[in-house]
Amino acid sequence: MLPFMSEIAPLPRSPQLMSAGDTALLVVDVQGKLITLVPEHQRIIWNIRRLIDGAKVLGVPVLASEQYPQGLGPTVPELAERLGEISEKLSFSCGGCPQLFDDLPDRDICRILVVGIETHICIQQTVFDLMAADYHVYLAVDGVGSRHEIDRSTALSRMDSGGVTLTTTEAVLFEWCEVAGTSRFKQISALVRETPPK
Repeated sequence: MLPFMSEIAPLPRSPQLMSAGDTALLVVDVQGKLITLVPEHQRIIWNIRRLIDGAKVLGVPVLASEQYPQGLGPTVPELAERLGEISEKLSFSCGGCPQLFDDLPDRDICRILVVGIETHICIQQTVFDLMAADYHVYLAVDGVGSRHEIDRSTALSRMDSGGVTLTTTEAVLFEWCEVAGTSRFKQISALVRETPPK
């Protein structure tokens, strides 16, 4: 007779997987004057909003930046109202805002999930700088965009070959959650079941 599952020790968690305890979410430059020029921007905003909401449920720290807001405007309201302090930058990479990452080592955060715009500029430069700083970097491909598809697709290929882990919003939410049957799982499931924008 097989022992009950509760009596069997689980396999060790793969180092390829994120957990809510070791990951931060970084929202890059989702600003009104630029995001509306990006194809499927409503779906990108929707996915980022679900990630922010999931992060709040699961205790994942959320970081955010704005690129030259005097020119590009503020973060879109549906995200800004969910974010705390948003760091302003002139550098394309969020590496130019070191204060964003100051306390992450003290919190044992070694992984960062990146979303926002534009894929081939601020996202790409940020993820490579984060990798140079020894973070494991993940990218939700349905939470990033560029004005032109050739720029987005080329940047995704470059980051993929450079060692960034590509994933999706739904995969992230369940990866952070890890187990079913909890109140947090019910909240994550509700986010997953939302109807996407048309």
